[in-house]
Amino acid sequence: MHEALPRTHLENPHERPLVELLLIGVTSPFVAAVYEDGKCIETFRKEGKSSEVLPPFLHDVMARYRIGALYYANGPGSFMAIKVTYVMAKTLSIALGVPLFGTDAFAFNGNRPIRAIGRSCFVKEEGEIVIRNDCEEQSAPFEPPSVLERSLFSPQSEPLYVLPAL
Repeated sequence: MHEALPRTHLENPHERPLVELLLIGVTSPFVAAVYEDGKCIETFRKEGKSSEVLPPFLHDVMARYRIGALYYANGPGSFMAIKVTYVMAKTLSIALGVPLFGTDAFAFNGNRPIRAIGRSCFVKEEGEIVIRNDCEEQSAPFEPPSVLERSLFSPQSEPLYVLPAL
């Protein structure tokens, strides 16, 4: 994993390799992967807010590649991180005319708990995402798969906001 992709511009955008892009922006660090023919060719991990990390990452990717499809983890996690990632991915999807697909973030952390607020966490039990208030299990880092499993994703890409009761 590296800090940022090198900024190399090809004269003709159609000469750039066609890739698929996976965005995992549900918490810090922001994680992303670039896939060519379904195989991961580059990964990216950066601490920070999605609103600060995602724009330069997308700029660098678009300077080097043509994006054919976008995939993202649509939740659960930080409400703002999910919202920013979705808005940017949806905007790019519309602007480029490419599909956007979503799946829950458990696909990228071995189905381990995802930190929520305080000692609470999100867990997936029998296919349903719930909040556990006194979470003892450790969360796991998000890792993009070496091969993009498109069957995990849905064209229903709206954010999955799982909010605790107030």
